[in-house]
Amino acid sequence: MKHLLSTGDLTRDEAVLILDTAGQMAATQAREIKKLPTLRGRTVVNLFFEDSTRTRISFETAAKRLSADVINFSAKGSSVSKGESLKDTALTLQAMGADAVVIRHQASGAPHTLATSGWTHGAVVNAGDGTHQHPTQALLDAYTLRRHLVGAGGAQDPSGRDLDGLHVAIVGDVLHSRVARSNVQLLHTLGAHVTLVAPPTLVPVGVEAWPCDVSYRLDDVIDTKPDAVMMLRVQRERMSSAGGGFFPSPLEYTRGYGLDARRLAALPDHAIVMHPGPMNRGLEISADAADSPRAVIVEQVANGVAVRMAVLYLLLAGGQTPVAPQPNPNRSAE
Repeated sequence: MKHLLSTGDLTRDEAVLILDTAGQMAATQAREIKKLPTLRGRTVVNLFFEDSTRTRISFETAAKRLSADVINFSAKGSSVSKGESLKDTALTLQAMGADAVVIRHQASGAPHTLATSGWTHGAVVNAGDGTHQHPTQALLDAYTLRRHLVGAGGAQDPSGRDLDGLHVAIVGDVLHSRVARSNVQLLHTLGAHVTLVAPPTLVPVGVEAWPCDVSYRLDDVIDTKPDAVMMLRVQRERMSSAGGGFFPSPLEYTRGYGLDARRLAALPDHAIVMHPGPMNRGLEISADAADSPRAVIVEQVANGVAVRMAVLYLLLAGGQTPVAPQPNPNRSAE
């Protein structure tokens, strides 16, 4: 694996390797000293053309925990705002010795262009491109599902190596969601059954080719007792106006597709509630659901650091160095 551009590029074994490695990384983060020397001397560039808080900080934290040098690049206030192209920006970063470029871009396909153009010789990690893909978000979601549900509820594989038998409902603005696209592909690869739930106006054209089911009624899907419900943010900034004609009103959307206390109570006892953030409280998710004990939304953020550490480690170290050096038992105590 030279780049991470799409969950559709990952084989089952590759996805499981990332999740297993993330588990090792998470274990190191419980120590008093969290930093590892694995990527010392490597340079990771966070190249963000779109605003981001969680993803950018998570990648920065992951790289620093692995002892890499980190350069944070924001399009705002840079030469990009003066008209510099992606190519010239990439060539500049390559001249600075970037070993990996983590890119978020408003144009779908920009990370693929960067990875295949020869403008950079380092690894390219897609941190979100348009409405296309967000692979590390899907990986951290799968890691969270595995931690909570494998061996319990609907999971059929107690070994913890995949998600066979799980039923995950992904609810909301699927049309504009790179998270939904990435999760459908990855969860299918890992053996889970996915049902997309959205109003017809927020379902993409061609969704029938996706490896999932589609429903337009959330209550019907909740009656099937899914193991997890992943609520998607209504991306009003990608709509032409407030609501943009995609649904009659925020109130109508909440009534049809919001996760509230009533729907939460109808879920199985083992089911978890997920959200990629940031949340529109009161729109796609109520405070009761967001703050309930079964919500793992804050944990998803923490898991993101471990997953992104795993991705950077596998791309840049290639598994050639130990994740966590073990103390030498023959060394005398000082």
